[in-house]
Amino acid sequence: MKKMDQALYFRLLVIALCSSSECSQRRYHYINMKKTWTEAQIYCKTLNYTDLATVNNINDMNELKNIVKNKKNFWIGLKKTGVNKWKWSLGDPVNYTNWESGPTNDRRDCAVMRNGKWRQQDCNKNMRFICYNESNKSHIIYTSTKTWREAQNFCRQYHTDLTSVRNQTDHQLIHNIINNAERSVWIGLFRDTWEWSDNTDSAFRYWRSGEPNGGSSPTGFCTEIMNVRGQWNDAGCSKLKPFVCHDVIHKDPNSTMSEATPADNGTQENVSEADEKLILIEENLSWTEALRYCRENHVDLVSVDSENIQLWATEMALEASTDSVWLGLRHSCSVGIWFWVNGEIACYQNWAPGNETLVDDCEREGRSGAVQSGGRHLWISLPESKQLNFICSRYD
Repeated sequence: MKKMDQALYFRLLVIALCSSSECSQRRYHYINMKKTWTEAQIYCKTLNYTDLATVNNINDMNELKNIVKNKKNFWIGLKKTGVNKWKWSLGDPVNYTNWESGPTNDRRDCAVMRNGKWRQQDCNKNMRFICYNESNKSHIIYTSTKTWREAQNFCRQYHTDLTSVRNQTDHQLIHNIINNAERSVWIGLFRDTWEWSDNTDSAFRYWRSGEPNGGSSPTGFCTEIMNVRGQWNDAGCSKLKPFVCHDVIHKDPNSTMSEATPADNGTQENVSEADEKLILIEENLSWTEALRYCRENHVDLVSVDSENIQLWATEMALEASTDSVWLGLRHSCSVGIWFWVNGEIACYQNWAPGNETLVDDCEREGRSGAVQSGGRHLWISLPESKQLNFICSRYD
């Protein structure tokens, strides 16, 4: 057992693994007042909430439906912009591409893979498709044909989602799986102009069949939940509708990290306080060297145990010279859990898909956690010997 594991082993044994009621999570509030989308956005941001509702995944969608109790025709925080961006259906950052040519700015807003290359395709074409299953990290090709949206719905129902191709390793694996397929195969890459009010880079969409269908609206298009099934529709932003706000539940009101806990009125500290609370060190050190540096020169490697501290860390990471930045997050091989250097179990979660369980060979070389400098600023598991910038905390 490594020295740091020993120091925290007995403390970790007496800390209960966090339950869903203790972890930070999104909490939704139905507001039965009719406002335009912009008025609803202002209301949520200024009156005790974080923002209009963001929906990151199907679990969030189900939670929202439980809160609204069969209500319909109300605003959430998704609005159409003038910027068309490529996204992975699963929510992974688009850091790797392998286009055959392009992409172009036409209306072919989905992607297929054929002969190892990506091509733009009309999303309404019927194609074979490949799903990803998170539970066993497998990719499954289906020879039946569906539109991109139908394939996405199928993969979400029976697996996790349409597959993402995040890097060259993923690319080669998926290319080998579909190599014998003579026709193009849908992957999870799509393009749209929709963005969340809180700037969350979530690619989750739950449109009703045939939506969004556009039209004419001088105030632009925003998203309403249009039926009791929770399906989405695009509507003119000037229409008056009820709406849903969200805020964040923090795991423990008595946490030693009380600075990051919302005040009683639901407001949160502004992310501009990051410079006061944290400091980015632009030296490339191993995780252990970074830990020692922070403890000798500041307080500690940062423990990101709330969404607010994640916002501060994100602001720091944007200035980093490495593609990811060390956090005070480490995996204990002996106990089999991730923990922060302040002794807390990693209850608040912001993992890139699959990284929470990526701890192979941790007895040989410890695994530690870093935050991505770009993209969605998700956490990734890396060997502790990797040389990275790092973030120290300035508060006790």
